Amino acid sequence: MIRAELWQVIEPVYRDIVAHPFLTGLTDGSLPREAFRHYVVQEAHFLPDYARALAACGSRAPGPAAIHRFATDAARTVEVEHSLVVELLQAFGLAEADARKQGPGPTTVGYASYLVRACSLGTFPEALAAIVPCYWIYAKVGERLLASSSPDPLYAWWIETYGGEEYQETVSGVLDLLDSLEPDPALLDVALTTARFEWMYWDAAWRLEGWPCG
Repeated sequence: MIRAELWQVIEPVYRDIVAHPFLTGLTDGSLPREAFRHYVVQEAHFLPDYARALAACGSRAPGPAAIHRFATDAARTVEVEHSLVVELLQAFGLAEADARKQGPGPTTVGYASYLVRACSLGTFPEALAAIVPCYWIYAKVGERLLASSSPDPLYAWWIETYGGEEYQETVSGVLDLLDSLEPDPALLDVALTTARFEWMYWDAAWRLEGWPCG
């Protein structure tokens, strides 16, 4: 099964992600609120492009079921995940419009651009390989963190979204699609790039990343 090959490639990155102080701080409540605020602001920029990437992936799909899945997931990103971000921003006293004025950071621009490009210009297998690590790593992180939750109610709220049964079932369906593909080493390279961007995204929030000039 191609999912086993892909996980073998991205698992070392996943281990680095769950060991990162941003994630360990989410779990034990020690994560500085400013780092989480930075993450949420960047999500306000990233998620619309992520939804575009999902829609583009669906447009490349070979059959109605896969088209429907990614169209539905694109809508879910806007309706559920983006709505969560808006509510989290409000918890920080920010309107979405104010958050967007702060602008996306370098990693957000790079990651979103890579996903949109891969899903818009690649084949369906390439698009799926690009998008799967984001689904899968968030599901794994959410499941792992949900086991211990967080003493911080704001962090626990975020954890429950990605560790919950509904999101886990969504990811399971995407992995079934992945297993329908023919093995191709090039797809593993695409997935590894996305996984690395996942680590960079968490790290950027931890460092309060900004542009180095201008």
